[in-house]
Order: sequence, then C-alpha cells, then structure tokens
Amino acid sequence: MTENPLQVIVDQDPELFNLLENTRELAFVEGGIPIKYKFLLAMALDAAGGSAGGVKSLAIQAMQAGATKEEIMQAVRITQYICGAGAVYTASEALKDIL
Repeated sequence: MTENPLQVIVDQDPELFNLLENTRELAFVEGGIPIKYKFLLAMALDAAGGSAGGVKSLAIQAMQAGATKEEIMQAVRITQYICGAGAVYTASEALKDIL
C-alpha cells in the first residue's frame, strides 16, 4: 500500500492520529456485523463521499477479509441507488486496478 494519507497528522499531531486510530479500531471491532461487510459499508460511504483512495483501500481490505468481487460490485450498486451516479464514477476510478 502507498504512504499513509494521514502521515502529516502522524508527524505533526500524534495525539490526534491516536484518536483517529482508536475510533477506527472501535468501528471495525470483531462481532456483530462480519468484518468484510463493515469494510464494504465503509467503502460505499467513501464512494458516496467522492474518496477514490478510500474506496480502493477499503475494497482491498474487504477482499482480504473474504469479500468477493461480486459483493464489492453489489455494494457499488446499492450506493448508486441511494447516492447517485457520482458514487459509481468514484468507485470505478478506485476499483479499475484491483478488480
């Protein structure tokens, strides 16, 4: 994976970065919703928000957690239904090199 997109925060404000990491750990804790679905949900939210880098990173993590390409594309379909075509363009840019 590429350099941490939050590297400047790590370097300049480690306390803030630790807060972000603790929040991430809380969101992705084992239990309840299976982890691959948590990653797919986060991926869909990043697609809706226009973050291609986030979509790519989360799709990779989802696949590492057992998600299939079909499940990733189903998440994109649902995101398009709720959030519109812009999310599909973001997802397409993010997923072109990994699917």
